[in-house]
Amino acid sequence: MDIEKLARKDVQALTPYMSARRLGGQGDVWLNANESPFNNEYTINGAGLNRYSECQPDELIRAYADYAGVRPEQVLTSRGADESIELLIRTFCEAGEDSILFCPPTYGMYAISAETAGVERKIVPLTPEWQLNIAEIENNLDGVKLVFVCSPNNPTGNLIERKDIEALLEMTAGRALVVMDEAYIDFCPEASTVDLLVRYPNLAILRTMSKAFALAGLRCGFTIANQQVIQLMQKVIAPYPVPVPVTEIACQALSEAGLARMKYQVLDLSANRAYLQAGLSMLPGVQVFDGYANYLLVKFDDAELLFTALWDNGIILRRSPIEGCIRISIGNREECEKTLTFIRQQLA
Repeated sequence: MDIEKLARKDVQALTPYMSARRLGGQGDVWLNANESPFNNEYTINGAGLNRYSECQPDELIRAYADYAGVRPEQVLTSRGADESIELLIRTFCEAGEDSILFCPPTYGMYAISAETAGVERKIVPLTPEWQLNIAEIENNLDGVKLVFVCSPNNPTGNLIERKDIEALLEMTAGRALVVMDEAYIDFCPEASTVDLLVRYPNLAILRTMSKAFALAGLRCGFTIANQQVIQLMQKVIAPYPVPVPVTEIACQALSEAGLARMKYQVLDLSANRAYLQAGLSMLPGVQVFDGYANYLLVKFDDAELLFTALWDNGIILRRSPIEGCIRISIGNREECEKTLTFIRQQLA
């Protein structure tokens, strides 16, 4: 019996998202997954593990609402922002009927989450300046329920222009939700769209503790939206999505001391990003694009040859879907220095 034939046809044909861990590699410098280099310590009580957790732990919801500057009823927590993507698609899209729209180059999970749910994908590429093509989006909105926009965008690192985000929200009012993926917004909080929630009921915002909070292994994310959107998502989410230790650690990270530490570490990473950008920009045949998150997109004359040399020498970076480009996560100063030195030697 061929078990594969029992699977849905779209799943049989699906190419899974190739995360950093799936791609593997061996080395001592890991700058391929946009993780934080800071390994912060936490204490876990461990009491009450014989009982199920709350679906939406009140302490955690209130802590993140305070941090984000919204009301608790505007927050839903999930297993990373990836689960939020799936929840939004399952909540608002009918399989075989509705569509999502996204604008590559961007995060690959929007497409995969829709595909696994049997939801069509509409693609409107970003402009050559990596901004929204508003006119083309408007021409492709029929049947679209969700428009995904990432800012800072992964993998390009740039911010999407505020006026275009507002134009998109106006254009989709009463027709679709605009989902702003703000996974990296803690590195540039002034660019958040959270203030637009009061004007646009069709706005939803994705957040995560994986990046600036240095908690990639915790798998804790959030959706921020108006109360009606959150209530609908609560109908779809699993009964017990937040393990008790996740709540304990996340609340410590969102405490006054935890937030102070996060902001200090963001400053440190921003300084390392500036160091790496300045050093790479001085090399021949190298173009470094401005970045507002914890990574840089860099174009090289022979990116594949350089990537392989780095990989073979234990410096693990990330290939980019953008031709000639490599994405470099920002690590600690030692990791950045080692990476820059190796690239400098290769290009000499």
